[in-house]
Amino acid sequence: MQFDPLIEGLAARGWSVQPCFLANDLTAELAAECRRLAAGDALSPAGIGRGSAQVVHEAIRGDHILWLDEGFSPVCDRYLTLMASLRQALNQAFFLGLDEFECHFAAYPPGAFYKTHLDRFRDDDRRTVSVVLYLNPDWQPGDGGELRLHLPGLEPVDVAPVAGTLAVFLSGEVPHEVLPTATERLSLTGWFKRRATSVL
Repeated sequence: MQFDPLIEGLAARGWSVQPCFLANDLTAELAAECRRLAAGDALSPAGIGRGSAQVVHEAIRGDHILWLDEGFSPVCDRYLTLMASLRQALNQAFFLGLDEFECHFAAYPPGAFYKTHLDRFRDDDRRTVSVVLYLNPDWQPGDGGELRLHLPGLEPVDVAPVAGTLAVFLSGEVPHEVLPTATERLSLTGWFKRRATSVL
């Protein structure tokens, strides 16, 4: 797997998008897994905030999610193995000290969106690089659901959620949103996290 284009874009701009990042067969298997889980009600409405302060607020965020762990399924493990390789490449390029990857399936029903936000929590700065893989093979212009990156001093950048496309950006520096979708929108959304700072 060639990570150089992603790393070069991240270094130059703080974000990068690579179409056709993932092979069609693996992308299709991940999409099928997400749909299977959604059909079985395994995905839950996503909240905002974290811990005891987390609440579901569909006026801000309307997706349904399921967190993944190693061993969840063979196809998910293949993706997690690939992300482990990307984590190593990011550490080699930027010396970020990334030691963890967390991710979840995200399904947006028609009409759902996610208003502008940062991925890094105010009381926890470990999320360092955000990673979104799209799983929508039949996406067409007009279907909505684009990822909109808000870049200081520049026009926003819209990323179409086309199957196999991978978007990466700095979690604490790139405000972003998901525009309203007119059709089902599936993704795997994750974060590379750096080591927690020890308090002596």
